[in-house]
Amino acid sequence: MEWGSESGAVRRHRVGGERRDGPGAKPQLESDALAQEPLADACGGGGGGGGSAGTRKRSGGASRGSGSGLSEARAALGLALYLLALRALVQLSLQQLVLRGAAGGRRGEFDARRARDYLEHITSIGPRTTGSPENEILTVRYLLEQIKLIEVQSNSLHKISVDVQRPTGSFSIDFLGGFTSYYDNITNVVVKLEPRDGAQHAILANCHFDSVANSPGASDDAVSCSVMLEVLRVLSTSSEALHHAVIFLFNGAEENVLQASHGFITQHPWASLVRAFINLEAAGVGGKELVFQTGPENPWLVQAYVSAAKHPFASVVAQEVFQSGIIPSDTDFRIYRDFGNIPGIDLAFIENGYIYHTKYDTADRIQTDSIQRAGDNILAVLKYLATSDMLASSSKYRHGNMVFFDVLGLFVIAYPSRVGSIINYMVVMAVVLYLGKKLLQPQNKTAAYTKDFFCGLGITLISWFTSLVTVLIIAVFISLIGQSLSWYNHFYVSVCLYGTAAVAKIIFIHTLAKRFYYVNASDQYLGEVFFDVSLFVHCGFLTALTYQGLCSAFISAVWVAFPLLTKLCVHKDFKRHGAGGKFIAFYLLGMFIPYLYALYLIWAVFEMFTPILGRSGSEIPPDVVLASILAGCTMILSSYFHVTRTFHDLDGNVVKRDSGVWINGFDYTGMSHITSHVPEINDTIRARCEENAPLCGFPWYLPVHFLIRKNWYLPAPEVSPREPPHFRLVSKEQTPWDSIKLTFEATGPSHMSFYVRAHKGSMLSQWSLGSGTPVTSKGGDYFVFYSHGLQASAWQFWIEVQVLEEQPEGMVTVAIAAHYFSGEDKRSSQLDALKGKFPDWTFPSAWVCTYNLFVF
Repeated sequence: MEWGSESGAVRRHRVGGERRDGPGAKPQLESDALAQEPLADACGGGGGGGGSAGTRKRSGGASRGSGSGLSEARAALGLALYLLALRALVQLSLQQLVLRGAAGGRRGEFDARRARDYLEHITSIGPRTTGSPENEILTVRYLLEQIKLIEVQSNSLHKISVDVQRPTGSFSIDFLGGFTSYYDNITNVVVKLEPRDGAQHAILANCHFDSVANSPGASDDAVSCSVMLEVLRVLSTSSEALHHAVIFLFNGAEENVLQASHGFITQHPWASLVRAFINLEAAGVGGKELVFQTGPENPWLVQAYVSAAKHPFASVVAQEVFQSGIIPSDTDFRIYRDFGNIPGIDLAFIENGYIYHTKYDTADRIQTDSIQRAGDNILAVLKYLATSDMLASSSKYRHGNMVFFDVLGLFVIAYPSRVGSIINYMVVMAVVLYLGKKLLQPQNKTAAYTKDFFCGLGITLISWFTSLVTVLIIAVFISLIGQSLSWYNHFYVSVCLYGTAAVAKIIFIHTLAKRFYYVNASDQYLGEVFFDVSLFVHCGFLTALTYQGLCSAFISAVWVAFPLLTKLCVHKDFKRHGAGGKFIAFYLLGMFIPYLYALYLIWAVFEMFTPILGRSGSEIPPDVVLASILAGCTMILSSYFHVTRTFHDLDGNVVKRDSGVWINGFDYTGMSHITSHVPEINDTIRARCEENAPLCGFPWYLPVHFLIRKNWYLPAPEVSPREPPHFRLVSKEQTPWDSIKLTFEATGPSHMSFYVRAHKGSMLSQWSLGSGTPVTSKGGDYFVFYSHGLQASAWQFWIEVQVLEEQPEGMVTVAIAAHYFSGEDKRSSQLDALKGKFPDWTFPSAWVCTYNLFVF
């Protein structure tokens, strides 16, 4: 709605004031009327201005003078300067990470310098994939050493207990189309800080110290673990007694799709004490940490954050966007919510997401002030909850949702959603009364106005629709000619390409309307009509969002209430004195809050979504999804694997064997920008789908095949890992209920993927994984994600196949892929040579894997 409002404001600059009220109209009044229209239009995206709803004023046919155009230009310039000033204010608030006098370092306060020291030690270990010595030995050893030092310094009021958990388990998750996850002997480092006499209730703080392959993982999520270490130190040395325990979970397998948190919440004995949690995550590198999820329900948690956080940054809009599934990501929040039935708060750094999950995610890119503000907030909220009476009786306060949003990081406004609904409907009623007073007057007074109002509504909706269609056509054209994401590195390209096209289309539709329909209507009258139209449209959005129960409806309420109140306040002054300086100043003051919050929210949307568009796969055209989104500098992300594939038939004979570098482009443009640097990667080696193999016969690490359909397969010599995977059928037996039970055993590296496809006439009825019910991924195949820590036993599992109709080609096809993320087996000479050819502005993430397919 904010974008529609700004476009409408520009539109009114161009189409207002083409007629005067009569041949003898005073020049000054004409100038004033023109000047006020774009300002009033900013209220709601349509027209604007004061005036009555009486009869339609007609012109005597005089054309617009040069003074009118000058006043329009001045109004446009004034509005532009006003918006630029608000944008500067927003930018200033974003750069102010910590308030003055909150630098930390004093006794009893969070010390960012100490936390940075933890961070640099952890990232110096290098990439920390689950199952690697760097993750399972070196990082765990460092964490335990620091925890031991903290324990020695702790106050006698507190007791510290430490446990290293090595859980094994399985679960199914509705993420990326749905799949099943199995983990064995992964690592959790768990610390419990509690009163000397113990505690019956606890608040959980969660971070993860593992990283994705080939990334030092400073922001995701070593900095959070560093913050938690420092918070543990401060709380443990405090002379203030805690009422409840604080459990610090340093989990070692989050990047394996949330496995370690599942192992803790479903198996650890301390999990039963947890009443609420705070999860520390990252979708970017540094900046402010955003509260983007709370609950479910349990409004007392939001109130705790509001009361305690020193540098608040929170939005219910982010929560509803994230939970809608638009962003292809998930956090440990889901595990605690779904498997532990525990409410919590989810925080994440969101700034500079371009280097998220890359080799550039290093400690030096995280500002010390970012660490300080995160530490101040986490320490304050944990202390508040650990001394709160609500934690022990949280079930009494569990019902209800909250509307919450911060104001430039200074404070948070929060109120129950039911109160928000009442406020929203009161605003709707105010608009109904306002418009009803005009539209329900005797017919002889309002006939022309009513007709013009509904025609204006149609014109507004048509202009918005045609503007959207125009921008989408341009976006599709840009994508078809291979220039998608051309705006990714250039801020103004997006504005010029898509924003200008949208505004021009709206101006064109309204110009036609004024020239052929509102032929002799005065500017003041048109301002009145289109202001009411915009108010009506935004009121419709407000009603729909409130009816759907969305807390984000407060944005529509702001964009209805403030324009209406401002118009009512300035209406009499405008009729008496015109659009003078006093009128303009008061009007801009009235629109200060809507525009300021709109710009604040727009920044957050751009900051989160623009980097995601560069790694959203080959099937989602980013120019179509968000054609006008502004972008910062980034790089092309790509990922590729050196894979050896072996296909077996029903008798166990090898029917196909090949080896090559399998290449996936993470962004929509694929390899189009790479071919000039690496000529051998071109469309002649596009990978072909093996139709009879699950997931097209390729070793997908996660089931994202539906997002990335553009692949390349460059033939290369076969790779032979020193520790090759082993997969075998242990037994095949008939069950009493006429199904076939197949038991398998697999050994291999720390990460493996298992795929199953049931043949025609067969179906999977159950298996020993997850909840026991097989879960299909998108496309109908079954995907199982497996990982293990050090010294794991062989993975043994079974599946049951119900054969409804026997087929000569067997009943199921299964395949297993082994991914080598660490050690010497991770590399091959072919991979190293290929990586050396990629330009510096790319981040190639590479490893060796094997793929073996069998038919049963």
